[in-house]
Amino acid sequence: MILNIAIILGFQLAGEVTARALALPVPGPVIGMALLLGAFLIRPTLAERVLPTARGLLQHLSLLFVPAGVGVISHAEALGQSGPALLLALVASTVLALAAGALTFVWLARLTGNGGEDSA
Repeated sequence: MILNIAIILGFQLAGEVTARALALPVPGPVIGMALLLGAFLIRPTLAERVLPTARGLLQHLSLLFVPAGVGVISHAEALGQSGPALLLALVASTVLALAAGALTFVWLARLTGNGGEDSA
């Protein structure tokens, strides 16, 4: 398990180094995740090796939200000042994301010739 965590963190480090060295506008962890995906495609045994550790991390993912919650509580006065703007941005971005997803689905359904009907 320790080696699997080291593999995951190693790819994250490689992504960080790549992002900073090339001054890319993409976050390092995202690049590291793409590199890890590429490694999984090249060596499927690596994916099988890391899978149990990844499942364990995902089962406890909610623990990562504790620091964010503490940050929100400790900066409550700033949230009070910017609260309405943050709420508007949150609602607007959610509506736009839902609309973009629905429009993409409709576009792909038309592109593939499947209007959503079941072919029973």
